[in-house]
Amino acid sequence: MYAVIRTGGKQERVSEGQRLAVELLDAPVGGEVDLQPLLVVDGDSVLATPAELAGASVVGRVVGEQLGPKIRAGTYKSKSNQRRRWGHRQRLSTIEIVAISGAAGQKRRATSEATAAED
Repeated sequence: MYAVIRTGGKQERVSEGQRLAVELLDAPVGGEVDLQPLLVVDGDSVLATPAELAGASVVGRVVGEQLGPKIRAGTYKSKSNQRRRWGHRQRLSTIEIVAISGAAGQKRRATSEATAAED
């Protein structure tokens, strides 16, 4: 089972137990966060519409914080001796995916197995 989540203006494909670095979240280390699923895939069932995703959830636990790669930039204007350099490091949260549940998909799968058993 995997899901595609939205966090920090980006989309990530995640599965249970996976750790990933996302933009800084407003949650303490050790706290849990609910992430918005855009797609949940469980075997044959795929939940993609807003109605199907209403019961789906992805829960992550904040493991720690880290700094992203150093970005260096600068400007230069010739003939005026004007130079400027600057840098930036983005703060990131490391999260671990604790649970992915697609409640609507679970029900649909159970009903399809029940109809298969009746045949």
